Amino acid sequence: MAAGEVVAAGSAEQFQQLLQQKDRSLLVVHFWAPWAPQCAQMNEVMAALAKEHMQVTFVKLEAEAVPEVSEKYGISSVPTFLFFKNSQKVDRLDGAHAPELTKKVQRHASSTSVSAGSNDGAKEDLNVRLKKLINAAPCMLFMKGSPKEPRCGFSKQMVEILNKHGISFSSFDIFSDEEVRQGLKTYSNWPTYPQLYVAGELIGGLDIIKELEASGELDTICPKTQKLEDRLKTLINKAPVMLFMKGSKQMAKCGFSRQITEILNSTGIDYETFDILEDEEVRQGLKTYSNWPTYPQLYVKGELVGGLDIVKELQESGELLPILKGEN
Repeated sequence: MAAGEVVAAGSAEQFQQLLQQKDRSLLVVHFWAPWAPQCAQMNEVMAALAKEHMQVTFVKLEAEAVPEVSEKYGISSVPTFLFFKNSQKVDRLDGAHAPELTKKVQRHASSTSVSAGSNDGAKEDLNVRLKKLINAAPCMLFMKGSPKEPRCGFSKQMVEILNKHGISFSSFDIFSDEEVRQGLKTYSNWPTYPQLYVAGELIGGLDIIKELEASGELDTICPKTQKLEDRLKTLINKAPVMLFMKGSKQMAKCGFSRQITEILNSTGIDYETFDILEDEEVRQGLKTYSNWPTYPQLYVKGELVGGLDIVKELQESGELLPILKGEN
């Protein structure tokens, strides 16, 4: 296996051998599909990174050809990148984000001894990243764990208060990124977690949120959640033909979604899409709302038509076009 090249893993056994090798510290794996143009682009990025970082092992693995590995690591869309050190997964990147992939490779591959100059650059990069995270949603909670599985009592209490008041918030698990965990303390001059931000501004930790709740101010500061059912109804009726899929019509992220967009594109009917990978609440909620467990899902005038198999059947029978036009 030559340094500076991307290795193709064609089987679970070959992947396992690469994972257990001792001669290199970092392994970067690209889960890809030959039908996805964004994967071809990212393979080029991987090839360039392999030449730049000779000490790193870069691997490409066709996700649908080695399903046992894809299922083991929860790969539901392409491209997805996993980072391993000493056979352990240390990071993940979903989507075709070349700058972010480059940053992650540099961060994980870099040695601990860096010059003061590069430390200054890294600090500046971190501050930019922290600012983006803080502004990722109107209300952002930095906590230990997730809202569904808080990993400390203070985070659990914070989530309970926000949920009780119907506050819409997104969260970031500080256990998932030590750099963010330490950097945010300095950035905001606040030494503990959880931390709540509204419109990019620090509100405070649990004690302050409790005080705001007691004074009645919490409801005026934080944005309210639209009920999930109302939100799903709005999304389903956003356009006469709505497709809920993995990715977008320009860049499908799974084979089923790619096939259904090809069928819809062939009809010439306008349709809009919603990427369920971007919103876990919608992804899970719509399954229950429509009693349909898989994606993609196609809706016409707010009514569920079905998934890929049903759309294929309708196309073959000649019924699809009248349905999309709202004639049935």
